[in-house]
Amino acid sequence: MSARIVISEFMDAPAVARLAARFEVDYRPQLVDDQRALQAALPTAHAWIVRNRTPVRGALLEAATQLRVVGRLGVGLDNIDLVACGARGIEVIPAVGANAQSVAEYVLTAALMLLRGVYFSTRAVEAGNWPRQMLSQGREAYGKVLGIVGLGSIGQLTARKAASLGMRIVAYDPVWPEPKALDGLEVEKRELDSLLEESDVVSLHLPLTPQTRGLLGRERLSRMKPGAILINTARGGILDEAALAATLRDGRLAGAALDVFESEPLAAASPLAGVPRLLLTPHIAGVTVEANERVSALIAERVAAALGSTLP
Repeated sequence: MSARIVISEFMDAPAVARLAARFEVDYRPQLVDDQRALQAALPTAHAWIVRNRTPVRGALLEAATQLRVVGRLGVGLDNIDLVACGARGIEVIPAVGANAQSVAEYVLTAALMLLRGVYFSTRAVEAGNWPRQMLSQGREAYGKVLGIVGLGSIGQLTARKAASLGMRIVAYDPVWPEPKALDGLEVEKRELDSLLEESDVVSLHLPLTPQTRGLLGRERLSRMKPGAILINTARGGILDEAALAATLRDGRLAGAALDVFESEPLAAASPLAGVPRLLLTPHIAGVTVEANERVSALIAERVAAALGSTLP
């Protein structure tokens, strides 16, 4: 009898088909939204493939009594109880590096839009207004300082792309990469507070852990350079959203782009609602057609290998 795989969030169709050629696959992209049905599907599952919304913990994980491997279609692991998986010998496989290109491009796009500050003028121009003088104060990326908070694979690729635009790169990471990982990249090491004070653009790339939760609160945000820009594609809990909203409203920062939030979807009563100079996107920085293909193919192959098979 072949091993059984439960996939509870969306996955690229060709990767699902390749898995189905070797295993019994239960693929229901909306299964994450029906916890009772998900729990009923797990007792006979040998593998479980998820994105960031499926909680691999508690009663759901306990129900998966035959589970051998969890494939994560992405890199963040805060929705997975790693301790419980480790205790049971369940292998957890993230798609490290497979969506780095998409996230790095998102960060640079957001940085360029917010530095220039002119890309929200369509309605005004359509209406016959001509806010040319007001919108002539935009800034170039060339010569600006990009502060990378978390210099893993995504942070490194973001830094390389930004350097090609002529930005100077400073970075903070409690676990500094090996020199070979930074080969050819000019990056200056900083402590976090110094980075915030120096950077024109700050981009967050740390995982959410007990140590990083609330890392950027009101006090640290007040250290940021006046007119700076903040971009978060990491995890929402790293940043105090109410403090950011207040900082943007008082005009100290030039703008911010958030792709991740403390609670997702974002609540209608969020302090971020109606805040000026703020771009909000629904956790899609690492999700493009190409990234989904790479992430899905990688996880399909590695989950199959963990179950003792190769894919056609």
